[in-house]
Amino acid sequence: MRKRTFMLLPLLGVSLAACAAKPVRTGGPLPPQRQACNADVVQDEVGKPATAERIEAIRLHSGSQVVRVVRPGQVVTMDFRGDRVDIHVDAQDVIVAVSCG
Repeated sequence: MRKRTFMLLPLLGVSLAACAAKPVRTGGPLPPQRQACNADVVQDEVGKPATAERIEAIRLHSGSQVVRVVRPGQVVTMDFRGDRVDIHVDAQDVIVAVSCG
């Protein structure tokens, strides 16, 4: 009998956790996002080959945490991230545009 009690104890904890109140978002503006990316300072990289070293340098100089290289025809998400720099390249891996998002 005592063994069964110990075996059922974790189930009691799980069932109580399921009853805990969860915060509900009721609307209003979204909290501000951190805008770290500044693509203006790296526009001179357009027209240059997208090497691994250049991509990392663009990330650092733009102040971004994340870099995304977008190739022709590549499907990308439409979510906006203020800490991401997007590097658009052509079929020959030459940078054609640099933007934030």
